[in-house]
Amino acid sequence: MADKEKILIVEDEFIVGNDLRMMLIKGGYDVCGIAASVEQARVLIAEKKPDWVLLDIILKTPTNGIELAKELLQLHIPFLYISANTNQQTLEAAKATQPYGFLVKPFRERDLFVMLDIARYRHGVETGMIRKTPPAPVETMFDPDIIGNSHAMKKVQDQARIVATTNTSVLLLGESGTGKERFARAIHKNSLRKNKPFITVNCAALPVTLLESELFGHEKGAFTGAAQKRTGKFEQAHGGTLFLDEIGELPLDAQVKLLRTLQEREIERLGGGPLIKVDVRVIAATNRNLEKEVAEGKFRLDLYYRLNVFPIALPPLREHKEDIHPLALYFLKKFSDRAGKKMPGVSEAAWQTLRQYDWPGNIRELEHVLERQFILTAEEQIDVIDIPAIQIPLLQTAEKLETMEEMERAHIMKVLKACNGRVSGSMGAADILNISAQTLYSKMKKLGIKTTYK
Repeated sequence: MADKEKILIVEDEFIVGNDLRMMLIKGGYDVCGIAASVEQARVLIAEKKPDWVLLDIILKTPTNGIELAKELLQLHIPFLYISANTNQQTLEAAKATQPYGFLVKPFRERDLFVMLDIARYRHGVETGMIRKTPPAPVETMFDPDIIGNSHAMKKVQDQARIVATTNTSVLLLGESGTGKERFARAIHKNSLRKNKPFITVNCAALPVTLLESELFGHEKGAFTGAAQKRTGKFEQAHGGTLFLDEIGELPLDAQVKLLRTLQEREIERLGGGPLIKVDVRVIAATNRNLEKEVAEGKFRLDLYYRLNVFPIALPPLREHKEDIHPLALYFLKKFSDRAGKKMPGVSEAAWQTLRQYDWPGNIRELEHVLERQFILTAEEQIDVIDIPAIQIPLLQTAEKLETMEEMERAHIMKVLKACNGRVSGSMGAADILNISAQTLYSKMKKLGIKTTYK
């Protein structure tokens, strides 16, 4: 690098701090000091004015790294945390200080430099030093299939537009039905990889035993039933984009292999064989709180930060109801074109119903309700919108339930009862809950729910 960036290390374990120093010097950085305490760090910050700080969260001193991070924010000095896995409370407190990354112990030299590159890119975008927006006018539509002119939707579309032309990993966050896959496709279509494959993997829909084979492929005879060689999704997506939907459902052993693939950019099929280089951009999506999953030991912290390079949080429909009108017109036109019929009008009473409902299933639920109403309407106008009672959120009963598991169990049981115990298929419980049947069966097993309704 032309101008050496000055990095201060705040680490009370001498071996870790010295290893970091040697790695950074080898990588062309200027290490302006190693502080074993917050007090020493304050002195070095005042004297050396570092460009970056590598900061251990837990220090063997009265003041921990999180307290120093708050001071770094005030001084506008970017920083990354160094830490082992920690509890949820500490993780949430650390994230609130807005770090540019997390280097998880034990780490390798490659991990350090990849994380620093990611942090530098994110900092450059946020400060305007790196600008990735295309030269098109601001008001141009990001993608014709993404509907919405509300402030909330314009914000996420702007974020998607910025990141689309890069090779950066993207993590799409949001409730079920908010359009995460549609955004993933739009990012791919607006990227330099648009003429290459876009491959989707639903991590929740595959049995654990088949997941690694699906992602990485297998050699003939790798396991019972492997009658021939299989090319995995990473190989299929070479040069393009791999969309990992419901990434929070990925089991820990598969997470380890995914992390290695993202780090090394190479895969090994099940059953051995040569290492295969892959050039793949990963877009992941989840409706889970991954930080909570990390704290509970269900999701790897290092994988979380590797995927969370550029997070985009998609808003629930109840937070941008002004988009209901254009969304409804878009869906009705789609249904009409498909059926070869004239697009029906919508009465004011029907619009009022659409606006008043909170849409717990979000845009996907809106589409399903309108499709059902379109099929049932023989007239030229939809006068009434019939929203099935089973889709109304349990806002009134939620306060009576002690835990999220009890709340989820009660809601699933209510939907199953309304569906006469039917799990899959059109208007089955999985369809109404906007999740795959495989995911619902997994949840039912975990919560002890049986389909014995009459």
